[in-house]
Amino acid sequence: MTKASTNQDFANQALGKVYLVGAGPGAIDLITVRGAKLLVQADIVFYDALVDSEMLTLCPQAILVEVGKRCGKLSSAQQFINKRLVDAAQKYPLIVRLKGGDPMLFGRADEEIQALKAAGIEVEIVPGITAALAGAASIQQSLTLRGVSRSVAFVTLAQGTENVAPGQPIPNPSADTLVYYMGRKDAARIAQQLIAQSPNQHSNTPVQILEAVSTPRERLWTSTLQELAAGKADQWFDSSSPALIMIGEALRDTTQTNPNLESSSSEIDNSLQDSRILPNGRRSA
Repeated sequence: MTKASTNQDFANQALGKVYLVGAGPGAIDLITVRGAKLLVQADIVFYDALVDSEMLTLCPQAILVEVGKRCGKLSSAQQFINKRLVDAAQKYPLIVRLKGGDPMLFGRADEEIQALKAAGIEVEIVPGITAALAGAASIQQSLTLRGVSRSVAFVTLAQGTENVAPGQPIPNPSADTLVYYMGRKDAARIAQQLIAQSPNQHSNTPVQILEAVSTPRERLWTSTLQELAAGKADQWFDSSSPALIMIGEALRDTTQTNPNLESSSSEIDNSLQDSRILPNGRRSA
């Protein structure tokens, strides 16, 4: 019996199961073992634009459907993606919805879960490594630090059809460490408002910007909130790569001494005020 006829027989009997799988931050070997096993077994895979093409080599047997969602570019409407997942579950036993990072963080997973459940389709979530954690690992600096940072906020300004009106203030959380996803076009404005309004950040607060985290294309821009507010990173950004903006005292250069640390007694070295652009020569992912 051919696979096509098997799928047709299945469609006449039952509904398939949909797995929302986190692809991780980019590197193929940072997907979870469970996620990789499901790709090998999948009949059809719906994948995001942020999923590296190398990841798709794990599922050569599957039908591949791109449902990319990239800010500022032509994307599949979410309702259309929901419908395609429901339709696929009526034809195939095992469907994978492959999402960049973790499905439950800025991945609109809830909309897909609700659509599938409403259609009586079983759904399971397979978590992935989100870019913020991979970024912290790459630069070897923790997002939390004893005596300095005990709160972290993951933030996105992307709101789809609910975008705020131009000129309206950006709402910023009050956590010690802030990590902005999809914040490239608003980077300078974010920094300006944090300097003006935030109780936890100031003009000399360290900033680390990572592009294409965990991949061979990874790049790092490191400076201060003042430099970011002045637009010093605007020309550095590569619009073809996802960017992660990390802000907070916990990200201060590890070669410097922070007065807030319990064991510290030295003055701060202010060399972070001078921007540095570092290529990623540390990884071979």
